[in-house]
Amino acid sequence: MYRAAGFRGPERHTVPGRVVTRTADDVVASVFSLSSSTPRLFGDRFAAFETELRQLLREASPAGTFSEYHREIAVDLWRAGTNTTR
Repeated sequence: MYRAAGFRGPERHTVPGRVVTRTADDVVASVFSLSSSTPRLFGDRFAAFETELRQLLREASPAGTFSEYHREIAVDLWRAGTNTTR
């Protein structure tokens, strides 16, 4: 499809996976950044949920650090060919 439209490629660019260390605050922020657990959805239970979440995190890691694996990400880049207009 892209070639038929005059593009050339693809060129694959890859960012390798890596492990990052997160704090309990990072994990809590990550949970609340999800659309399925945005703070407004908890209403008056928000504070109780955050308290329970932090307790679970303390039990899982008393040191307060967590490892998160970021998987490899790849993008295929198509470039405009010689007979395409911009």
